[in-house]
Amino acid sequence: MAVETELEQDLPPVVGDRVQLQQLLLNLLVNGLDAMEEAADRPRRLFIRSKHQASEGVLVEVRDCGPGLAEPDKAFEAFFTTKENGLGMGLAICRSIVEAHQGRLWAESADGTGATFYFILPMREPNGDSR
Repeated sequence: MAVETELEQDLPPVVGDRVQLQQLLLNLLVNGLDAMEEAADRPRRLFIRSKHQASEGVLVEVRDCGPGLAEPDKAFEAFFTTKENGLGMGLAICRSIVEAHQGRLWAESADGTGATFYFILPMREPNGDSR
């Protein structure tokens, strides 16, 4: 298992609840690790990237090398799970956290080569407000 990062330096600050944002990122990382458990035919690699996304804010990307998602949008529905013992609440909660911070969360999938989850959080304005 390899974890690779590409973290942009000097990102603009975002406004957010530290505990909720930690929960968001931790859930995406654990989901990626879980998705790769069965991947024996390729290297297991979790990739994390952060970057400034022009006027939109800060973009964070979490990509795994698992089996991918047949219906990426469905993954955010409450009680939908691809895990044998999953509750199907983690990604629904993640989306709620991001939306509560005026951001966006979405997923993309490449057949058999993994899933990528993205979220964007707005930047903090100089006066302390978020964009």
